Amino acid sequence: MEKREAIVSGRTALGIELGSTRIKGVLIDFRGEVLAVGIHDWENSFIDNIWTYSLEDIHRGVRSCYSSLRDAVKEKYGVILTTVGAIGVSAMMHGYMALDKDGNQIAPFQTWRNTNTQQAADELTELFNFNIPLRWSVAHLYQRILDGEEHVKHLDYVGTLSAYIHWKLTGERVIGVGDASGMFPIDSDTHDYDASMINKFNKLTEPYGYSWKTRDIFPKVLVAGENAGTLTEEGAAFLDETGSLKAGIPMCPPEGDAGTGMTATNSVAPRTGNVSAGTSTFAMIVLEKQLSKVYREIDMVTTPAGFPCAMSHANNGTSDLNAWVGLFGEFAKLMGTETDAGELFGKLYTESLNGDPDCGGLLAYGYYSGENITMLNEGRLAFLRTAESRFNLANFMRVHLFTSLGAVKLGLDILMEDEKVKVERIMGHGGFFKTKGVGQRYLAAAVNAPVTVMDTASEGGAWGIALLAAYLADQKPGERLEDYLENRIFRELSGETIAPDEKDVEGFETFMGRYKAGLEIEKSAIDVMDW
Repeated sequence: MEKREAIVSGRTALGIELGSTRIKGVLIDFRGEVLAVGIHDWENSFIDNIWTYSLEDIHRGVRSCYSSLRDAVKEKYGVILTTVGAIGVSAMMHGYMALDKDGNQIAPFQTWRNTNTQQAADELTELFNFNIPLRWSVAHLYQRILDGEEHVKHLDYVGTLSAYIHWKLTGERVIGVGDASGMFPIDSDTHDYDASMINKFNKLTEPYGYSWKTRDIFPKVLVAGENAGTLTEEGAAFLDETGSLKAGIPMCPPEGDAGTGMTATNSVAPRTGNVSAGTSTFAMIVLEKQLSKVYREIDMVTTPAGFPCAMSHANNGTSDLNAWVGLFGEFAKLMGTETDAGELFGKLYTESLNGDPDCGGLLAYGYYSGENITMLNEGRLAFLRTAESRFNLANFMRVHLFTSLGAVKLGLDILMEDEKVKVERIMGHGGFFKTKGVGQRYLAAAVNAPVTVMDTASEGGAWGIALLAAYLADQKPGERLEDYLENRIFRELSGETIAPDEKDVEGFETFMGRYKAGLEIEKSAIDVMDW
């Protein structure tokens, strides 16, 4: 009855996150407890050498997700959802969504997965003396300029996916500082785009004669807790096709999946960090000070509150691992055994614990696409072994779990070993950690530090953006985001911590030696496998 009353009275927060393979909606109360969940599964497409989602799929997916959540509320509580205390939208960071003055899309949406911006990223990194990754929005924009694409002269708005959906719901061209830091470098003192770099970029593009300046077409930057507008009548109708949802609901700044991951793991204060492992894998370490120099392997972004944060982002995570699990599922069905995906993943992940610490000499690369950390602009999927390798199911599963963390570990080694960054806790979240004690154990070995996984880890970024919406609706005067999370959300939550096992650490280091050496094979595969 208490939960039902919270829903009826609107003392709730709704978070919707557009992930790589799933759009998820989470409704929570102001204590952070999950009341209902909505889901829509989807996949990106590779069209004309671009990783993309069509606008039709984006719109349909958001509506389907909300419809799923609305139905769950009605079934569980007997309530038709008409209002909530606040709404937040998050999505995959980076990428390129381009609109003209009438709000029409004028170029294909390019996701974070694209690596077709090498020239632009290299030139901007040199110009700014600041690492500009290939997937950042400004790299996409400048590459379109370098390529002479006609649509650029008609630009009126460039944003991320979360900023676009937020605009559809509110009419406001704004973005959370965390997601903005995947568009353009952020000044952590002003919590805005870096002014000197904005000036440099404007001078760089001036000879092209465009009518716009960078700030004209980029969304305004906001920090967590600031009001980012309200749900309009049009936005409510877009989200809820039944017409039940009322307009006027406050909305928090739209955020990227990195920021919501930090929020969902209470990793928004200096000396905290988290690793999100799923379709892509990224590690976020909140810094006490800036790094000593520029690293192409490390992205400098921010928390939703604006603290500087170092990100080791691997484009490729568990996609190939998931494909192998699917193959084993086909085999099980062929043999007359019906099993659901959860059981299949659980048994195969757990079997990996019986493998050799170094995966028995096996090697794999799950490079569906290019990998920025290893400086490869294309990817090829590979599984390798020698005649002497110990080829069994446990080692096979173990090597695919290890390699899901391979690229991200290269970036973490720079932070931990070269920069001597101090971290007091590492939190894990995402599908990689769903099977208890497996992915968590391997991450502890990779970082050689204790890793904690909260009971809420499976809710992921959708829960994180719901918390940011709840923070907007229920924050106390002067209450910082890190204090809100520590004292009012995570105090009552439980989790499990696993310390690194010495043999696992040694085994992971041995595997990484092979991983680095084998990159030459991956490069050759890119050259040879052009069919």
